Amino acid sequence: MQLRPYQEGARQAVHHEWAQGNNKTLLVLPTGTGKTIVFAKITEDCVRSGKRVLIMAHRGELLEQAADKIKKATGLTCSVEKAEASCLGSWYRVIVGSVQTLTREKRLKRFSQNYFDVIIVDEAHHCISDSYQHVLQYFTQANVLGVTATPDRGDMRDLGSYFNSLAYEYTLPKAIKEGYLCKIKAQTIPLKLDLTGVGMQSGDFKAGDLGTALDPYLEQIAGEMSNYCLNRKTVVFLPLIATSQKFCELLNENGFKAAEVNGNSTDRTEILQDFDQGKYNVLCNSMLLTEGWDCPSVDCVIVLRPTKIRSLYCQMIGRGTRLFQGKEELLLLDFLWMTERHELCRPAHLIAGSEEIAQKMTEKIESSPLPLELEEAEKQATEDVIAAREEALAKRLAEMKKRKRRLVDPLQFEMSIQSEDLSNYVPAFGWEMGPPSEKQTQSLEKLGILPDEIDNAGKAAKLLDRLDKRRTEGLTTPKQIRFLESRGFQHVGTWEFNHAKKLIDRIAGNGWHVPSGITPGEYRPGGELIG
Repeated sequence: MQLRPYQEGARQAVHHEWAQGNNKTLLVLPTGTGKTIVFAKITEDCVRSGKRVLIMAHRGELLEQAADKIKKATGLTCSVEKAEASCLGSWYRVIVGSVQTLTREKRLKRFSQNYFDVIIVDEAHHCISDSYQHVLQYFTQANVLGVTATPDRGDMRDLGSYFNSLAYEYTLPKAIKEGYLCKIKAQTIPLKLDLTGVGMQSGDFKAGDLGTALDPYLEQIAGEMSNYCLNRKTVVFLPLIATSQKFCELLNENGFKAAEVNGNSTDRTEILQDFDQGKYNVLCNSMLLTEGWDCPSVDCVIVLRPTKIRSLYCQMIGRGTRLFQGKEELLLLDFLWMTERHELCRPAHLIAGSEEIAQKMTEKIESSPLPLELEEAEKQATEDVIAAREEALAKRLAEMKKRKRRLVDPLQFEMSIQSEDLSNYVPAFGWEMGPPSEKQTQSLEKLGILPDEIDNAGKAAKLLDRLDKRRTEGLTTPKQIRFLESRGFQHVGTWEFNHAKKLIDRIAGNGWHVPSGITPGEYRPGGELIG
């Protein structure tokens, strides 16, 4: 099987991390981009080098899918460690194992601590739980790969307490831009749903409270849906089975062909097949379909189980992001959620690089009378946020002028080179969260960056890497940026080093005044020859 370019990049990156001694590494791929295929190929690589691999998950369906895709992608057969089935005595070198089975002390002790050379954790956002940790801490000599669809680094702070590196991250916007996932549009329904009385449990909203809070609105929601998705294939996520069943009945009363599935449904397989084949156009569920189920023809997702956990939100939306013939985009129907908490996940959080941009995107989506494409909303929101930052930066630069600092403020550098990844950086792993080392501080100062404003080692490392890369690419230095921008030139960070040097030499030759004929605010490199 030929891997896509990003899949091959991910495969190589994981092996590189292990070779560098980072034995617990993460792979982040959005739902629908083939994460199982990637770790199947990594598994094949390991088996070819004589290693024994454990693939661990928390649900039987995920284990079955992993075994099936490994067989199809590599030809390797898996043995099973689950319930009565055991891999001990099997000559197969790939084992799919249930965490519920392996975490039992008696079962675990049947293995030597070096029995597995590699452990792959599917849906790795679960691996911080006690059951996973009990198994992982037993097989301490194994290289570990965690695979997750978590959409951003901020969600990985908890994962950073166990994993020591991020091998590879493929983002949702990039997957959409490169044509591997469909475009996403969001439409806010002008219906205010009050969640202010909903309590919290295990870091998220209580499902029971959510069911009670939603109940008075279900009829209105069903009515609103008839305005947007009668001709779409829709999946609705709800907090409780009773709520899901009631909503299904209301949808059928409003002209839909709706079905409902839950953990107790004896005809679940038949219903899912009928939905896939078009017998139903809406499928209601109480969080059953967040993992291990794919139906590429889904083109509308409605989350009526609000959450603050982005990995969970991403899993729900991921049910509709796959490509399908004739499918133009995925439509997300959102509501005006009234909550005292600001961390509620909304469509904007799928692609926004920061909470600041997500809030601005949400404002734009809510004010738009038509569905708004997320990429377009993100672009507009980013421009607004950058404009606000530049205004704040101008005030800081005015203060800096008075102090005549010889070093560049990191924010000025980030804005000048137009680097969102630096501006939105959030430390995730243990070493990144600590203060910058003395060596990092000295290196930054030597290269012209004021180190006082950098409060963690991860940001310092990222800045130093960027500075080294810019030097290799022949781009402007921080000192050139500070000097020219203090004279009113804009975004000098995007210029070439030699162009900036010639302009500075020309200004120096003119008694440190900008030559006549050059208007700094309008000046663009290449607009005139500098001799």
